[in-house]
Amino acid sequence: MKRLLMTSFGLAVLLAVTLPLLAKNGRGKTEIMLNGKTVSIDYGRPSLHGRTVGQMLSQLKPGQFWRLGADSSTTFQTDIQLAFGSRAVPAGTYSLWAEKLANNKWELVFNKQHGQWGTSHDPKLDLVKVPLHESKASDSAEMVTIKLSEEGSGGHFAVQWGDLMLATNFKGK
Repeated sequence: MKRLLMTSFGLAVLLAVTLPLLAKNGRGKTEIMLNGKTVSIDYGRPSLHGRTVGQMLSQLKPGQFWRLGADSSTTFQTDIQLAFGSRAVPAGTYSLWAEKLANNKWELVFNKQHGQWGTSHDPKLDLVKVPLHESKASDSAEMVTIKLSEEGSGGHFAVQWGDLMLATNFKGK
């Protein structure tokens, strides 16, 4: 009986250590405080591995979605209602996506489903779409990097991969 318990315990420890390693990519997290409330993003961090971001995202056609990371979906959590211009995002937990539009325009998409594998996007559950400003970064990021930062009385969202930068501002309500 003791041997069975020790073997079971050993297998449980082994699984607890190795399961997180099965995901291909590392995870990143960014977080800010607005009006004493937390806004955070947890995301997978794929690498370019010698490719360009153009090669990685060129297969996206207008109307298609980029999961803003790798492995499980990018999770956006806010304890405060946010305003992205005239568009409101209620306090809650969402998955984040970037929708490619025509003419190299992008929208940040807040989807009510979260925790799913990152390729499982259900557009019927999209809550809000926010315009993103595209620019060329001054440096190159090998891995997807998402940053939240305080800006004035609100915040700034930015995602960078290679020299691609997509960004928007928001305020807490």
